[in-house]
Amino acid sequence: MTLSNKQKQYLKGLAHSLKPVVQLGNNGLTEGVLAEIDGAIKHHELIKVKIPTDDKDEKTLIMDAIVRETGATKVHAIGHVLVLFKQSDEKKIEIPRK
Repeated sequence: MTLSNKQKQYLKGLAHSLKPVVQLGNNGLTEGVLAEIDGAIKHHELIKVKIPTDDKDEKTLIMDAIVRETGATKVHAIGHVLVLFKQSDEKKIEIPRK
């Protein structure tokens, strides 16, 4: 799913008050963590994931892997937090038209 800038801004506004649902631990991105992210995104549609690493390249690789594996859309990434959106069949969040 490709989001326009207007849609991303809308989703960023909705995500602002959210707390990270999933936080990566010392083991990094494991199958269990990916399953947890996938389950959370199916339930909530819009989630935050916290990636506590100081290595910028590693953080980028982890974020790209999460987006690729979950099929979600990256809305925003700031600091250690990644905001993901994936619309479910129930369409809990109504995004504006492009």
